[in-house]
Amino acid sequence: MYVCLCKNVTDRDIRRMVTVHGVTTMRQLRNELGVSTQCGRCAQCAREVLQEALAECAAARACPGLAAA
Repeated sequence: MYVCLCKNVTDRDIRRMVTVHGVTTMRQLRNELGVSTQCGRCAQCAREVLQEALAECAAARACPGLAAA
């Protein structure tokens, strides 16, 4: 599903950033993907997907970003 139409970012893109690149915050997500930098309508949805992905990683203990924290 598309989360950010302005930057063509999908929920899969966000999940990949969490699991592969260790993104753990909205600030990092904005810097990496540009989410919520134009119209801002995607911010809440992006935050929800980020939180879901972080929870899934924590449960699987597979996040590089969470291992360092």
